[in-house]
Amino acid sequence: MAWQVAPGAYGILALIVVVSSLGLTIMPRIRERNLLRPFRVVREHAYAPVITCGFVHADFGHLFFNSLTMFFFGPTLERTIGTTRFIALYFIGLVISSLGTVWKHKNNPEYASLGASGAILCVLFAYIVYYPLDKIYLYFALGIPAVLFAFGYLAYTWWASKNARGRVNHDAHLDGALTGLIFVGVTDFNAWRHAFQVVGDALN
Repeated sequence: MAWQVAPGAYGILALIVVVSSLGLTIMPRIRERNLLRPFRVVREHAYAPVITCGFVHADFGHLFFNSLTMFFFGPTLERTIGTTRFIALYFIGLVISSLGTVWKHKNNPEYASLGASGAILCVLFAYIVYYPLDKIYLYFALGIPAVLFAFGYLAYTWWASKNARGRVNHDAHLDGALTGLIFVGVTDFNAWRHAFQVVGDALN
């Protein structure tokens, strides 16, 4: 079966869905206890939510889109790079996106963040290096090459992290995406060479 050759992606996905669903239904304390509160991380040394915040979500819509992204891109990437590297990628992306949030909001006692978006964007952008011409479908209808999606998303998220207001943690999204690109560069630079070659050939 397919899950047997991608145990990391499917295992992480199952954990996210189960823990988040419990936190959104019968055990709301799970969500509250695992919120990433940068003020507490720095002043009370409450480090666990740096990781555990990635397994709780704000609502079922938030959970759905993160789970869907992981389902479509995580298993293929894991089969490409191996389970050990995939799990390392996921948790490095989660930690770095969380620490970036902690750094930016460390003096704000009211700020809290949650969700797997930073780690899942780390997975997605690593996938894009390996499969730059694959189609990514926006709103399930508009398919664009992954490399174009990457440029557009990075530009938007950089802008949003500087200017946008609201509930979305754009800083974590940007940190996660960049971590995925850097991880591939450090662990498999030939994948970057191949991506440039594939994209160059497509443009010629």
